[in-house]
Amino acid sequence: MDARMLKVLLLSPLLVACMADSAPSAQQNLLVDGTGEALYVENCSFCHGLDGSGGVVQKDVRNATTRKVEATIANRVEEMAFLSFLTRDEVILITDYIDTLDTSTRGISYAGDRVAGEALFRNACSGCHTFGGDGHLGPELMNLGQTEEWMAAFISDPAVMIAAGAHTQGSWPYVMPDLGHDNQEIWDIVEYLTYRRAEPLVPTPPVTLTEAQFTEMTDLYFDRCAGCHGLYRTGATGPRIDETRSQEIGTDGLEALLRYGTPGGMPDFGRSGLITEEQITQMAAFLQQPPPTAPPLPMADIQASWQQFVPVASRPTAPQHTRNWENYMGIILRDAGKVAIIDGDTKEEVARVDVGFAVHILRSSSTGRYFYAIGRDGVVTLIDLWTTVPSVVAQVKGCHDARSVEGSKFSGFEDDYIIEGCYWPPQYVVYDGLSLEPIARVDVPMTSIEGEVLPEVRVAAIVSSPFEPLWVISLKETGYVGLVDYSQPGFPLVSTLATERFLHDGGWDHTQRYFLVAANASNKMVVVDVQDRSFVTSFNTGIKPHPGRGANWLDPTYGWVNATPHIGGANVSVYGADPVAHPEHAWTVVRDITLPSAGSLFIKTHPASPWVFVDMALSTTDYPNICAIEKATGTLATCFPVATNGRATHLEFNQSGSEVWVSDWAIDGGLVILDSQDLHEVARIPNLPTPTGKFNVYNTAHDIY
Repeated sequence: MDARMLKVLLLSPLLVACMADSAPSAQQNLLVDGTGEALYVENCSFCHGLDGSGGVVQKDVRNATTRKVEATIANRVEEMAFLSFLTRDEVILITDYIDTLDTSTRGISYAGDRVAGEALFRNACSGCHTFGGDGHLGPELMNLGQTEEWMAAFISDPAVMIAAGAHTQGSWPYVMPDLGHDNQEIWDIVEYLTYRRAEPLVPTPPVTLTEAQFTEMTDLYFDRCAGCHGLYRTGATGPRIDETRSQEIGTDGLEALLRYGTPGGMPDFGRSGLITEEQITQMAAFLQQPPPTAPPLPMADIQASWQQFVPVASRPTAPQHTRNWENYMGIILRDAGKVAIIDGDTKEEVARVDVGFAVHILRSSSTGRYFYAIGRDGVVTLIDLWTTVPSVVAQVKGCHDARSVEGSKFSGFEDDYIIEGCYWPPQYVVYDGLSLEPIARVDVPMTSIEGEVLPEVRVAAIVSSPFEPLWVISLKETGYVGLVDYSQPGFPLVSTLATERFLHDGGWDHTQRYFLVAANASNKMVVVDVQDRSFVTSFNTGIKPHPGRGANWLDPTYGWVNATPHIGGANVSVYGADPVAHPEHAWTVVRDITLPSAGSLFIKTHPASPWVFVDMALSTTDYPNICAIEKATGTLATCFPVATNGRATHLEFNQSGSEVWVSDWAIDGGLVILDSQDLHEVARIPNLPTPTGKFNVYNTAHDIY
């Protein structure tokens, strides 16, 4: 819906109130070109209905006169003042159009049921709002001084009301989402809010969990929640939800959040069917109890987990096929626990290998011969791409929970070592790069840049320097960026650079000297000069930046730039990344590009493409499209649909950059392949369950993004 239509919808309450008695306007004002109709549709129809019979606010305006409309706008300030921009001529056009509407039909009358309204409030609204509390993500609603018609219109479509000027967003970071209530449900909620204006809502107590249910919820929390909130629920990408905070939110609020998600990027686990209503009830109870103690994973257990299926000496010394393996695409089939290997030249699936639970990313070895898969269960899998059919040659578990893995890339150390960074325990593990034999386990520092001793520290993004034998690791909760020297015995953490807290994902600038990483709970991007081993700066971008690896391109005005989209904001922040040629723009936001929705996870480009692509996979408005930013102008050029079965997510180019591949994320999902120049569809690859990240061998090995 465009801005004018939003405006129209918001304006309807005004018209509703103002039209009850009046004679028809002069027929000479009826417009042949439909201007009166356009004004009505834009400013009145959302509240009063396209046919004028009353709509959600139950105010029939079909007999409204110009005088009545003008008087209502002037006198009903609370509801109608936002329509005061209308000129008298425009009001005449609207009323003349209204006079042509069919009056033989009657609008539907809705009588609110306060009992049903309370149930709806608990089910859907209490995740953001309190009724006799301090609010959560939205305002406290006791003694809300709005009319019933205004409340009905706002609940029906908050974004439209705000866009039309009928309400202000104020200091709240998000616009309330439209949860899809029908008009009867809306009036049930309004009746409840009106009836209970000054009486606090009595919270629902949590259910009592059996030992088996508690264990099941522990596992479910690990699978669905720990990545954002932490095993000990101290927060990072997501907010703190320890037992104290969870009790403050309450059973109803927790269940509503689990059911509908949030505008800040939390998925709608219940509404999307990812978890059941029974699990929602039990998880709300689980969160109000102290978290269970997470177990360690000592070196002896890591060594015991190591399996080498094909010894290094038994592996081929040259590719055993004629395919262009550097243009292989590794496709994560997350919920299936597999990786599909697709030939980027022929679009054929050449293998589908088992890799374990919920693989997060793939990385390529420096030579490109091997894929490293890292699962959320901490299992690292080594996939050989030179065998006749790509196959798993080794596997090891160095963490209970993990998101990152990387190989050694410095000259003389190619493919020698692999590092796995743990989300839990707080450690990193180094393996032999060809066999995955465990070599070292290193505990990470547990103190933040502010001196706070932390219960957990997660290793997030890892990059490998091409100029020194260094891995750069993000120590999420601490705010430190660490440098691990893999040329030294024991693979020590040789430097920790204080930056900003809650570091998450990131990658290199175009020179691979500067590490650019999101401190997403701090709403900042961080710049680290790896060559000088120093923290350069940080700067604000928007709500929860999430760049993935980021995107580098040459801007016609600002030189080299990098960019991040945001989970919690509908924007792409483009910042200067050219301190040599354009020092005046380096590490500052030079373009802020508005997107149709918040909820972006990835941005990607390639030197051969004129476009920068961005998804909105976590859109809370269910926005289905991807968008393309034109490099030549630095502007949003187009947004268009690609996914047909699920959500469009993650973008990757083939080796030459002539194609961009997009995931259609669903149980019955697939891949959509677009021409990277004119954006036409090249091919579709169906029958891929929950395809998530895609990783081209050449681009991943050479850090092309």
